[in-house]
Amino acid sequence: MNYVVIKCGGSVFEDLPTSFYKNIADLHQSGEWQPIIVHGGGPLISSLLTQMGVQTTFINGLRVTTNEVLDVVEMALSGSMNKQIVRNLMKENGKAYGISGVDGTLLKATPTDKADQLGFVGEVSEVNTSLIEQISSQGYIPVISPIGIDDEGQRYNINADMAASSIAQALGAKLCFISDIPGICVEEDGQKQTLHQVGKEKIEQLISSKVIYGGMIPKVQSALKALAHRVPEVSIVNGLEANSLVDFMDGKNVGTRISLDKEMPYV
Repeated sequence: MNYVVIKCGGSVFEDLPTSFYKNIADLHQSGEWQPIIVHGGGPLISSLLTQMGVQTTFINGLRVTTNEVLDVVEMALSGSMNKQIVRNLMKENGKAYGISGVDGTLLKATPTDKADQLGFVGEVSEVNTSLIEQISSQGYIPVISPIGIDDEGQRYNINADMAASSIAQALGAKLCFISDIPGICVEEDGQKQTLHQVGKEKIEQLISSKVIYGGMIPKVQSALKALAHRVPEVSIVNGLEANSLVDFMDGKNVGTRISLDKEMPYV
């Protein structure tokens, strides 16, 4: 089965056109590709935390997560966001199955090496691919909320970019990050330009010069890690552009394609 992992960020979610969900449903129905959606939900989480008077901070794009914050994160991601995406796919005649990384230990997690600063923020140590395969074999599109769990039952907040990367690695799948920007942009001669293809060396330079910052850091780092472990292709695509996902799957010049090699001119 040809898998493609589609990571959909919370920041872009409210603005995605209905055609985005139709593209996924059509892709699934074509039988050539099995889509898997991994979603975030940062803005909704932040809104709920504010409403509840719970303070939250970020370090390099990762949310510092106490158990109190984690309760809200799980409610937002595994509840509201997950089911909204399932409903949106159903409206476009897609068959979707919402699941959390906690269910069936889909995403086994360990704390990050910065647990003293980040709290219950985790990294994926193992993906239960058999569960994804079973859902897929029943004709459904898995929609995955990135909450992980360890052997003792402790939950972990996992960055959705990193979760998507781990799932793509475990399945040897294509990986597509859906964003609200056309890709990685740089300013040249006073004008912003999209880098249609970029390599590891250039990415490290852009992080060092703070052109890449905040939430884009875990995105590009996840992309590079994925490419080093079985993932054949990674792109950042603007989900607000009609049919951008289809164009990406057709190999057209959209977004930013990330490679481990030195960047090559994109033709």
